[in-house]
Amino acid sequence: GSTFVKPIMDKWTSEYGKINPTVKIDYQGGGSGAGIKAIQNQTSDFGASDAAMTDNELKDAKGGEIVHIPVVLGAVVLTYNLESVKTPLKLTPELISDIYLGKIKKWNDEKIKKENAGVELPDADILPVFRADGSGTSDIFTDYLSKAVPEWKEKIGRTKNPQLPQGVGVGGKGNEGVMGQVKQTPNSIGYVELTFAKANNLPTALIKNSGGTFVEPSGDSVSKAAAGMIAKMPEDLRFELTNAEGADSYPISGMVYVLAYKNQKDAAKGKILADFLWWATHDGEKFVKDLHYAPLPADLVKKVEEKIKSLTADGKPLKQ
Repeated sequence: GSTFVKPIMDKWTSEYGKINPTVKIDYQGGGSGAGIKAIQNQTSDFGASDAAMTDNELKDAKGGEIVHIPVVLGAVVLTYNLESVKTPLKLTPELISDIYLGKIKKWNDEKIKKENAGVELPDADILPVFRADGSGTSDIFTDYLSKAVPEWKEKIGRTKNPQLPQGVGVGGKGNEGVMGQVKQTPNSIGYVELTFAKANNLPTALIKNSGGTFVEPSGDSVSKAAAGMIAKMPEDLRFELTNAEGADSYPISGMVYVLAYKNQKDAAKGKILADFLWWATHDGEKFVKDLHYAPLPADLVKKVEEKIKSLTADGKPLKQ
């Protein structure tokens, strides 16, 4: 599933394999849409998605009730390739929307200059890069813009597959594909999970949040976005962290879910899955900050524990 979660999932599966050598977990990052399809069709033991499944997607699941288990939080960032710009760009939701709708075409547009006084912006065409596959990262990005910019909500809306105006931008497959396009193309901009920008030594923009503050994407600013939202989460934990209130909240924050059937058909595999998820959301949390994710807040960990304990096989709980 999710490519957003792949760097930390790779770390988790590697570390878990060291302490449980008989367990092999093979995670393929084909995008959140692929993760949802795989669990719906029972072609994988679990899926991962940055977008909670919709009611219709849940109805199409062939193996019964699916549980959403949050495992990590992260930031979707605007990363760019501008050699002349040495300080982080400041972007408002309106600027991002206008760039991706093709209304702002040049880096030295007056609207961008207004928010970035003193920054040497080139007289060059902007190349927006977007996700070309069914993507939870796109879901977080478009959900944020739909909440913050009425025109975006009307023209594009919240979606895993944004349909931009004809001729605007180029697509990339997975976070890796978008990152590769931005890295090799001067004057481009793209949205990816923070880890990918950090790994490629490319800058990330400060984004204006709902309180009017330009916030740097980081594990701390994502944690602050989540902290104010946990009380609003429904029982099934399907929720978005975008456009959170709070002066220090990073507004394009997201949560990655592991998707698993509540009733596991294979008790032995189900027990391994429950044990792995418990380890990842407890001991495994110590690895998240080094990869530029944010750990689950303590209040959310309690809710996650309940979800893992709800997994059963033959009517018996898989985790006591």
